[in-house]
Amino acid sequence: MLLSVVAFEFIGTGLVLPFWVVYLHELRGYSLGVVGLLLAWMSAAGVLAAAPAGKLIDRLGPRAVMLGVLASAMAGQTLVAFADNIVTTTLAIAIIGAGFGMGWPTSQALISSVVPSAIRARYFGMNFSLLNLGIGIGGIVGGLVANVDHLWSFQLMYLGDAVSHLPSLFLVLVPLRHIGGPEPVPEDGPTDEVTYLQVFRAPAMRTVCALFFVSAFVGYSQLNAGLPAYARGIGEVSTRALGLAFAANTLVIVVLQLVVLQRIEGRRRTRVIAGMGVVWAFSWLLLGASGLVPGTLGATLLVTACASVFAFGETLLQPTIPALVNDLAPDHLRGRYNALSSLMFSLAFAGGPVVASFLVGRDLGWVYIGVLVGGCVLLAVMALRVERRIPPHVNGVREPEPLVAATTSTGTPPDRISG
Repeated sequence: MLLSVVAFEFIGTGLVLPFWVVYLHELRGYSLGVVGLLLAWMSAAGVLAAAPAGKLIDRLGPRAVMLGVLASAMAGQTLVAFADNIVTTTLAIAIIGAGFGMGWPTSQALISSVVPSAIRARYFGMNFSLLNLGIGIGGIVGGLVANVDHLWSFQLMYLGDAVSHLPSLFLVLVPLRHIGGPEPVPEDGPTDEVTYLQVFRAPAMRTVCALFFVSAFVGYSQLNAGLPAYARGIGEVSTRALGLAFAANTLVIVVLQLVVLQRIEGRRRTRVIAGMGVVWAFSWLLLGASGLVPGTLGATLLVTACASVFAFGETLLQPTIPALVNDLAPDHLRGRYNALSSLMFSLAFAGGPVVASFLVGRDLGWVYIGVLVGGCVLLAVMALRVERRIPPHVNGVREPEPLVAATTSTGTPPDRISG
């Protein structure tokens, strides 16, 4: 039931995701500098909301918090559709950003309260595939609907994003109203409220947080900011070619995710993450190579190949790190564990574009590529280090089933009886 609404909900995300700058700059008339500050404010609101979200999840349960997340997403998208002044726009974007900051840890905790540990990696992988399918469909529809000469076309897309949350809201309110309640504290657990510092100091959690930060820094923050900046500024590819690269990225995820899930089932998650680091390092080298043939078809093909190879790495990431964090977390502290990992992601997402713009803007493209490749190698080394600090079941290794000693009256083991 949870998976059934993912694609539809992210069609709404895909409708508006590529058009934030266009809407705020060309339709609402804000300067590019103000637009940059507004989008940074969205990320900042997410960072500020993550810590309170973790505590609320543990106290009220993820279902109750999810209701608030969905309501805030709908309210924020509706408000931004009609916001015609800076105050209202800032408020709308803060609501959307806070909802996003609370949404990640809440959804992870809700999923983990329903999906058993043995198949969490499978669930997260399928969820990611459906998510990208929805964003891809939404992006195509948005490209057809958006018209800079008609404000109503953009308002319609933002309202469509708000409406896309209705199935999820109905699901949590009615058929799944019995799930996602607060988890009781174990009898031998602490009587005082657990702080984020205590969670950070928990066995292996510091290393896992560092792993999460580095993977986000050399991963998504660069895909969304560094890749376009390098491809346009140094590779000199067209905006159409850049769109092709991102379309290829989505297609690879949708096509390969389920295949990859079958191949990594039962394997150590840390080694899958280490392999992902190697894959991402190769993808950034492909991006770097585009700078050797700027403005050519070769540059376009190399940027597209970079986005495609990166997507393969994404199919390794999504079933592993979220499952690792949730298997490491005690049930009654899952909100805080997920909020802390979400905070690492947000911090990396805020810092990544700054590094990319600084190096690419000063024509230090190969230094930038070197930083990313070095970060990917560091990611692989850190993943292998985490392996020594976490229990096997957290690492996705399942205990072998005990041998059955019982036999039939004829002395034949039960599994050998024909029929």
